[in-house]
Amino acid sequence: MIAKALTIAGSDSGGGAGIQADLKTFAALGAYGSSVIVALTAQNTRCVKSVMAATPEFVADQIDQVMEDIGADAAKTGMLLNAEIIHIVAHRVKKHAIAPLVVDPVMVAKSGDRLLQESAIEALRESLMPLATLVTPNLGEAEVLAGFPVRDKDAMQEAAQAIKALGAQWVLVKGGHLTDSADDLLYDGTQMTWFPGKRIDTPHTHGTGCTYSAAITAYLAQGLPMPEAVLRAKEYLTGALKAAFVVGSGHNPVHHFYRVWSPS
Repeated sequence: MIAKALTIAGSDSGGGAGIQADLKTFAALGAYGSSVIVALTAQNTRCVKSVMAATPEFVADQIDQVMEDIGADAAKTGMLLNAEIIHIVAHRVKKHAIAPLVVDPVMVAKSGDRLLQESAIEALRESLMPLATLVTPNLGEAEVLAGFPVRDKDAMQEAAQAIKALGAQWVLVKGGHLTDSADDLLYDGTQMTWFPGKRIDTPHTHGTGCTYSAAITAYLAQGLPMPEAVLRAKEYLTGALKAAFVVGSGHNPVHHFYRVWSPS
C-alpha cells in the first residue's frame, strides 16, 4: 500500500511553503498527502499581508476526519500560529496516537513576518515537544526553544541537548544559517550525527524548512529509520534548492518537482 503522510500547518497562497510545499513534497517523494489547515495566509514571495486562524474546533474536526478514514503513517506540523491551536493539535495527536510526528517549529517567514504568536511559544514547548518523534528547528528557532544564542556548531550541540530535554525523541538542528557551511546536527539523546552540506548560492529559499521536514515525514511514512530519512531528505532539498527558479520578485520557492520536470 502507498505510504500516507499528513501535514498540519498553514496555507501559503503563494504556493511555496506551508501546506502547499508539504503536499508537493509528499507527492514528489511517492507518499499520499492529506492536510489539516490551521490558518490561511495572504502572502506572496515578498511578504505575508494577513493571517486568518481556523478555530480550534475546526482544526480538531479536520484531524478527526482524516484519521478516522485515511489515517497517516507519519505526520508533521508546521505553522500553528497560536496556543489554542497548539493545544488542540496536541490533544488530537494523543487521541489518535499519531506517530511518528515531525514538529517543524515554524516561527517566522522568510519575509520576516511572524507565524507564531509570542504567547504560543510556551505551549509549543510544553504541549507539543513531548509528543514529537523529531523536532526540526533552524538556528533562530533553536535559540528560542533553547533560550540562548545559537550561532555556531558548538552552540548547535548545546541547543540540541537543551531541546531534547523538552521531550522530543530526536532533535535536528539545521545549520542552513551558518556562515561557513550548511551542516545539520541530529541528536537522539545519546549520539550526535552531523550531516554535512555545502552552502548553495541562491536567493530562492522560500519553503526550505517546510520542504525539509515534509521530506523527512514522507520517508518516515515509508518506513525508513530516522538517520536515513534525514539523509535522503537533505539530498532531496539540496537538489530542490539547486533547481529553484523565479516565480515572483521576492524570496522565490525551491523546485519541489525538479526530478520530474525543469522550467523552460
